Amino acid sequence: MNELQSLLEELPQWAQALVLGLVVVAGVLLGRKGTKTRRGGKGRGASGARPTLRTEHASPRDLSPAEMGALNFTYAPSKDGAPDPGEVVWAWVPYAEHDGRGKDRPVLIIARIDSRTVAGCYLSTKEHRGFLELGAGPWDGQGRPSYLNPERVLRVPHDAMRREGAVLDRQRYRAMTEAIARRHAS
Repeated sequence: MNELQSLLEELPQWAQALVLGLVVVAGVLLGRKGTKTRRGGKGRGASGARPTLRTEHASPRDLSPAEMGALNFTYAPSKDGAPDPGEVVWAWVPYAEHDGRGKDRPVLIIARIDSRTVAGCYLSTKEHRGFLELGAGPWDGQGRPSYLNPERVLRVPHDAMRREGAVLDRQRYRAMTEAIARRHAS
């Protein structure tokens, strides 16, 4: 299995996607019900996992401008297993290309939408233009600083969350939500 994985990693990204597509089609044709392509648990997801396809129905998606305007930023962390504003959780985040690929990432929950859905922005350990510096926290096992993407505010169903990562302090939460609100003011 490791040899096959090494061979696949040497292929260009388009070829990897083609191979993965063929595997999925073969699984469907062979009647393999319940096959999921999402990686779960610990492993490469927290530290630069290769893109994976998400076939489950509960996936985060980008908020519409109308949904964005209805958000109420209220700091309310509660270590109860459910995502709450002010917490960093791990969830599968689709790539902006909306082609079915994505990866597990830490997500700062910024607002509650309803009893089963929250809004959040994903974090990266790589600094990108336009990202906000959040700093380090226990969501990153290596203690690296994180950067928040304020452009993509995601609608995250509770069942799309993999696990709680940490509670962010009120001051950093407020700084992030104020910057997000400014960025999306119309």
